Amino acid sequence: MSTTTYTHIPTVSAEKDDYEHLVDRCLSGDEVAYTLLYRACASQIYRLCFSLLSNEEDAEEVLQDSFEYAFRRLHTFDASKSAFRTWLYRIAISRSRNKRRRKWLPTFSINQMESDDIADHDTPGPLAIAQMTEEQQRVWAAVQALSPKLREVAVLRYYDGLKYREIGEILGIGGKSAESRMRLAHKKLKDLLS
Repeated sequence: MSTTTYTHIPTVSAEKDDYEHLVDRCLSGDEVAYTLLYRACASQIYRLCFSLLSNEEDAEEVLQDSFEYAFRRLHTFDASKSAFRTWLYRIAISRSRNKRRRKWLPTFSINQMESDDIADHDTPGPLAIAQMTEEQQRVWAAVQALSPKLREVAVLRYYDGLKYREIGEILGIGGKSAESRMRLAHKKLKDLLS
């Protein structure tokens, strides 16, 4: 089990224009921009990965792999096709799916992004899960019992508060399909919790 503790890291603004500006700076060779972009998105991506994989070490590996891939492929990001956050979520979900299938992914050193830990106060770690109330534990277990497809939609909707259109863009499905999956997830959660 990982002994990493997550403490607060300063983040940059999460506005679309800020992401695009940071991407432009990265592409022009600004090393600081990579760190700022990482800090702006890392806690959200970690929370997403942990919620999908239910394992701290796996989530850390997928977080690292997602950013390594995104930074290597940053030149392919097209702001006219999607928002940067959508593109990054798509990468993280794809990597999470791969992790579930293979249980192994190559990683890079998180120290390359600086030695600070990832800020994530929303996703419970093992200690926090142990300290949850009985009702919170039941809800967490129910979310983890959903099929991967339903869990992805539920996590993006409940934890990240995304609209169905955004969820559809991230998952590569239509907004109506995302809404339909959410209804199925909600029904399954209701059944599991009753």
